[in-house]
Amino acid sequence: MSSPNPLLSRVADSLYWMGRYIERADNVARFIGVNLQMSLDLPAENAGQWQALIDTSGDHRVFRERYGAATAERVIQFLVFDRENPNSIVICVNAARENARSVRDTISSEMWEQVNNLYLLINSTQPGSLMGGGLPEFFHQVRLESHLFQGLADGTMSHNEAWNFLQLGTALERADKTTRILDVKYFLLLPSLNDLGTPYDDIQWSAVLKSVSGFEMYRKRYGRIAPDRVVEFLLMDREFPRAVHHSINSADECLHAITGTPAGGFSCASEQRLGLLRSELHYTRSDSILATGLHEFLDSLQMKMNRVDTAITEDFFAMRHDAHAAAESAGSRLR
Repeated sequence: MSSPNPLLSRVADSLYWMGRYIERADNVARFIGVNLQMSLDLPAENAGQWQALIDTSGDHRVFRERYGAATAERVIQFLVFDRENPNSIVICVNAARENARSVRDTISSEMWEQVNNLYLLINSTQPGSLMGGGLPEFFHQVRLESHLFQGLADGTMSHNEAWNFLQLGTALERADKTTRILDVKYFLLLPSLNDLGTPYDDIQWSAVLKSVSGFEMYRKRYGRIAPDRVVEFLLMDREFPRAVHHSINSADECLHAITGTPAGGFSCASEQRLGLLRSELHYTRSDSILATGLHEFLDSLQMKMNRVDTAITEDFFAMRHDAHAAAESAGSRLR
């Protein structure tokens, strides 16, 4: 594989991170919206569900220092509107727009307009105006705007190297967020083993599925809610687009399309690491995951995906790495 020239490196980097930022904003809106709905079904004293959202983002220490106890209002402010939180929706959307601006000659005009629509929606919304009952509609709109961008990218942009970098970032971000949602929901939201197998437990697992828009597809496949089958569906399914296995397969196909390396081989570290991860998911059974420890397996997956991201940066964006080092250390790009 030949090293990319400086222009390609710049464009590829912007497209990759634009995909990740849009997907990240979508996921934050997704699981906050589901949490709002779930709060109507759970006991009023169950505050752990809001803390779980902070744990999903990986920012629990920063949140605790700045906000204290996790309440609905504080968590929503932190994850949506906080301009000091690099994982908040407003920061992700602003970063996605900046990346889109830098590659306007590569993406379609429809994609650029849609990024701006999402940017205006987020930046023109006042948090106080939503607390009177407008939150569900707001998060629904954020998701729709994100989906419109993804649909426009698929339907108006040539499926070339640039498109593959955009889809590569989207797929890796999606896989990462699915593992985090599954991990946190399973280990932190369930308050007692006494709840296993109860309607309360069903509400929790239904929320896991709804967080990734997988409730209907799961029911079509399996019918009754069962924890082991939910784990199998969200980790190992090859057809559901937000399942980890499907997302990793998609990322691997995009990477091979970029390099031109035949399927099953590798020409750089990122292809090797992603291929190993894809093989692990292909040959792992859900019952063995649950027997040895779901948390440990998910934690290992997240570490491996971080190493894939690092390898992609070194293989394709290294010419921009030094220029971004200060911004990354300040938290503008979270791994």
